[in-house]
Amino acid sequence: MGNNVHVGWFRRRRAKAEVRRATDALRGVSYDHLVAFVRSRRGVEAWIERPTSFNKPSILLVAADGESTRRAVPSEEYGYAFAEELDIPCYDAGVVPYPQRMREYGKANKRKPIA
Repeated sequence: MGNNVHVGWFRRRRAKAEVRRATDALRGVSYDHLVAFVRSRRGVEAWIERPTSFNKPSILLVAADGESTRRAVPSEEYGYAFAEELDIPCYDAGVVPYPQRMREYGKANKRKPIA
């Protein structure tokens, strides 16, 4: 039973090591943008989107007011580790639906066509 505690500890260490390696590869615009989004908004949550045959895995960040941003990430594991590193809630987009506040924010802030 005590072994399970150590397994989780090593898993977290591996996840953090993966974040460091992937962050080095992702360093620049995307990583900096994601960190800035989390640090400059309240109540940010993350949704990890699985890869498809034509899209890479991605992370969707949604703030308390519904504002959101999405960026491709190296792997799903990276997305989960990124959220853990920044201490924000994280969900699997295939299991937990996107929040209604995100859709409401999109409707309220839609660009008006130029007449």
